[in-house]
Amino acid sequence: MDIKKIKTIGELKKIRYQTISVKEELRKNMIEFLRRGKNPFEGIIGYDDTVIPELQTAVLSRHNIILLGLRGQAKSRVARLFINLLDEYVPIIEGSEINDDPFNPISKYAKDILNEFGDNTKIEWLHRSERFTEKLATPDVTVADLIGDVDPIKAASLKLPYSDERVIHFGLIPRSHRGIFVINELPDLQARIQVALFNILQENDIQIRGFKIRLPLDIQFIFTANPEDYTNRGSIVTPLKDRIDSQILTHYPKSVFISKIITEQEAQLTKEQKEKIIVPDLLKQIIEQIAFEARESEYVDAKSGVSARLTISAFENLVSFAERRRIVNNENQATARISDLVGVIPAITGKIELVYEGEQEGPAKVAQILIGKAIKTVFEQYFPNPEQIKKKQTHNPYAQTVNWFSKGNTVDLLTSMSEKEYSSKLRAIPGLQKIVDEFQPDADESLTLLFMEFIIYGLAEFSMLSKFKLENGIQFRDMLSSMFNNRPDEDFEGDEDSDFFR
Repeated sequence: MDIKKIKTIGELKKIRYQTISVKEELRKNMIEFLRRGKNPFEGIIGYDDTVIPELQTAVLSRHNIILLGLRGQAKSRVARLFINLLDEYVPIIEGSEINDDPFNPISKYAKDILNEFGDNTKIEWLHRSERFTEKLATPDVTVADLIGDVDPIKAASLKLPYSDERVIHFGLIPRSHRGIFVINELPDLQARIQVALFNILQENDIQIRGFKIRLPLDIQFIFTANPEDYTNRGSIVTPLKDRIDSQILTHYPKSVFISKIITEQEAQLTKEQKEKIIVPDLLKQIIEQIAFEARESEYVDAKSGVSARLTISAFENLVSFAERRRIVNNENQATARISDLVGVIPAITGKIELVYEGEQEGPAKVAQILIGKAIKTVFEQYFPNPEQIKKKQTHNPYAQTVNWFSKGNTVDLLTSMSEKEYSSKLRAIPGLQKIVDEFQPDADESLTLLFMEFIIYGLAEFSMLSKFKLENGIQFRDMLSSMFNNRPDEDFEGDEDSDFFR
């Protein structure tokens, strides 16, 4: 039966239709999802054993919820997915501003219509997408925006005195009756506005310009907040926080593997980029490791967090940087390179908040340091640690390559090099191919070249080679000769925290 064909309250009664509160509706549908082994929060990755069970519990408890966490932890996205727990359609009295329940009207308009027409009162069906309201809390939000106000234009046009309830213009919250209302960044809401929410959450009372109106609003409230806001911009007033039943803490991905899945899911690439740009898993790991390094960095403000948007933007930039090289060189396909990581710096600098020491270094320099540390961390997952080899005085697979550089040889890896030039430069360095063959024997031609490039970048990060920034690329040299021959206008890379692109 197509339920939308039912047009009056009388027809609803004939099929014995029953309405339930929105929290009961969410609970009912959550139980159904759990029984079927399905997830209403599809697309949220990394929360399977932490946040999602807590959300399910809160819904079963019929609680209002606050999602508390640093930026870029999918709080708003989780809130929006609550719409999946609503019924597809619910009936409302036709023409009602606040989605009046046909069997339990709360507005004067709906009550008057019902008294006049009884079972012949017309109804309409409201889709779940129309039962979700989201508001970003900003300092300019007013009580009138959220709760409502007297509308003088309505009073004049209907020739009503201000004492008549019909002159009220309802705000966002009453208009969200029988639905979900989300307030993002709750601490940004002025304290006096937060106070206006007390009774709505507890007693369902609202007061507009002295009108004594009891509106038993039926709303699922979801709030999001960043702990940083508590000190930097505002706070959640204690009585309001006390009235929010469940506080759920979000978090960043706990592993590079999870983080990589999120990035690949969220990155916006064109069809052409997907087909013509190859991004090996090695580079995907480095991109994710950058965020992990940033979250531990002495230069980055840990309280602000490092959003998952950093890695998403960085991945998109990496692909685009390789695509630009492909177009310039008129090549059909391109594989991303370690040297393409220069293209992700703009994606990093806008996504990190620096502490004083970081501001002294500068955002671009901090980004370079983070990339270098990420390369160093990932290097050990593919090749032996050069420092450990040196300490243990065991067989050194890097000796031939390092010795070649110690004889005064240099290598310039330019960002715009064609695939042919790139291959020629790397294959001219003795020992690189042997290292890849020994430790990554299954690598194909393209991946072998990437590993060869990765090795010389890794050796520079472990202070066995030095690297210098050129106008359009990087030059690699012997470490000792660089120390003695370093010109005043050149930057020398020697210590652990030195730049990625010097």
